[in-house]
Amino acid sequence: MQRASGRLPAVFPLALLIVVAACATTQGDAPVAAGNASIEGTVVSIDTAPWAYDGHAVVEVDVPGRGRVAVQLPARWNLCKASPVDVEALAVGTRVQAIGAAGDARSATLTVCAGPGHRLAPL
Repeated sequence: MQRASGRLPAVFPLALLIVVAACATTQGDAPVAAGNASIEGTVVSIDTAPWAYDGHAVVEVDVPGRGRVAVQLPARWNLCKASPVDVEALAVGTRVQAIGAAGDARSATLTVCAGPGHRLAPL
């Protein structure tokens, strides 16, 4: 059995320095705070398969000057304040307006759920 010498191992200062440096380093741009957003564009894809396992369906909308935005539609509309989206009324090529909670700038997402004014509807 080894006896404790009361001294810290020689690698402790190095480990402490690495931990402090990791905590002090920034990770690039900070995410933009989420808020409400409104977009208009053309539907390029509709994927409702995630609803089978309580995921968000995703309707990708091509927005002029912005590119593709993934509009997320929750599986559990009963937990949303927004009215359910009539996905059957949507098709690839349909012009739509989406109002919802915007994700951060990196993700280019919009979620239709949290507010009573949120919606995804044909124009």
